[in-house]
Amino acid sequence: MSIWSRISEALAALRKGESLASVFERLRTPPERSVAFTIAVIALSAKMAKADGQVTRSEVAAFREVFHIAPEDEPGAARVFNLARTDVAGYRDYASRIADMFGEDKTVLCDLMEGLFHIAIADGNYHPKEDAFLSDVARIFDLPDHRFRAIRSRYVPGEDPDPYSILGVDPDTPMDEIRRAWRGLVRDSHPDRMVARGLPEEAVKMSEKRLVAINRAWEEISGKHAA
Repeated sequence: MSIWSRISEALAALRKGESLASVFERLRTPPERSVAFTIAVIALSAKMAKADGQVTRSEVAAFREVFHIAPEDEPGAARVFNLARTDVAGYRDYASRIADMFGEDKTVLCDLMEGLFHIAIADGNYHPKEDAFLSDVARIFDLPDHRFRAIRSRYVPGEDPDPYSILGVDPDTPMDEIRRAWRGLVRDSHPDRMVARGLPEEAVKMSEKRLVAINRAWEEISGKHAA
């Protein structure tokens, strides 16, 4: 059964008048978490689209880069998007339930934020309202500030990606600790680890850009110390 069929089953289980946000309380463990992750990205993307007032073709194309949607599955994906967009529940309610669902697993929440950033900057314009939206979602997720800034620096045009922020360390951190941080981030970005965290396989390729930035940051820092 495809992930989109499982999403359709999750939506069918909603009682009449029940908010889409209710599904996050029912999809807490693998393999259901991959369904929850996909719904979470779609739902928060829909809420983010309302933040800047429009959904562009570029954003739709970016979403298709994160999730490969077969023609027969498009109605299901569109239904999730429209349910979230028209739901009276606000994005803070969605974000709070998503945070509760994934608990202390901040790595998954960072994965989710990367998907949202990928969609937000797809049209080449990072709107101030999108920034406010994503910053607020990160606060609700209780993400450390350096992790949020690291994600934003990798995606937003014009941001100066500080290598220390990308690795989540300070400039005066000992090199052996920086090396451990780098190796830990590389390990967490391995496809097998991402699938184990409950990400759908379609979303795993988001780690490619992350790995490039992580390794570039390490090379820059280690190069300074070697000089």
